[in-house]
Amino acid sequence: MKNWILLFLKGMAMGASDVVPGVSGGTIAFITGIYERLIHAIKSINFANLKLFFTGHIREFWKNIDGGFLVCVVAGIGVSFLSLAKLITMLLNTYPQYVWSFFFGLILASTIFVGRDVRWNWKTILAFLIFAVLSFFITSPENAPLSQNDSYWYIFLCGAIAICAMILPGISGSFILVLLGQYAFMLNALSELQIMIIAVFALGAVVGIISFSHVLNWLFDHFKQITLAALTGFMFGSLNKIWPWKETLQTYTDRHGEVKPLIQSNILPQIDTTFWISILMILAGLVIIFAIELIAKKISKPQETNAVETNPTTNE
Repeated sequence: MKNWILLFLKGMAMGASDVVPGVSGGTIAFITGIYERLIHAIKSINFANLKLFFTGHIREFWKNIDGGFLVCVVAGIGVSFLSLAKLITMLLNTYPQYVWSFFFGLILASTIFVGRDVRWNWKTILAFLIFAVLSFFITSPENAPLSQNDSYWYIFLCGAIAICAMILPGISGSFILVLLGQYAFMLNALSELQIMIIAVFALGAVVGIISFSHVLNWLFDHFKQITLAALTGFMFGSLNKIWPWKETLQTYTDRHGEVKPLIQSNILPQIDTTFWISILMILAGLVIIFAIELIAKKISKPQETNAVETNPTTNE
């Protein structure tokens, strides 16, 4: 029961981060140690296992797709979207610099955390640099978004691309939707329950995530160290997007009539009270990640000890 509750809470953390245009749920999955399991579970939703479901082999289907794990994580994401997401959006509107500072600390600590598991050599360093530069340019706050497009084929494509970004550490699906010009459009469709638009977007998301999970799973199986280095680079490059100190170059008016930043530029901070509060928020983000790591080690250690006692080995 404890494990299911923990998975639910990890799902909530993923959902809360995904609503922010700049923070990826994939990053939170990586931080909390469920990333590879999540990718493998999604990959397992394939034709062979779906055939088991439709032919009545429910228990085998459930086991093959790691159903309990998926339900806990997805339920946590859903609850977060309905509750914590609203709180984070409110805080982002009221205290944007402090919220970005906190997430900056989270992502910085995550980059260090994941990078420690990489065996660094010229190949992994090259992968890190390439994907850090790629992420830096993709997530640049100065990128101008495309024009909104309500064609069904484009909505399907946006769903497929956004969901892939959501499971990539360092790149936010929400931010990708902003760049594609569909973020406000999809929020409006959700709020007004425009079923056809939501269904097309969801279909694109399902196709995208199942296809992309196969690619990621293959990469982890065959090039794990290079993949880890590339994902570390993604996270490091995305710090460009969530740099707390920004200057707004262009704004837009959302569906509620509120003026919000559209294009921004990163600037150097001024040393004042808000600067020091922002630094404290960055430190809080750093501390939380390493605290999670420490707690996870303490939880897993007794389990490892029990496993050894249950399966003793003898040297003859």
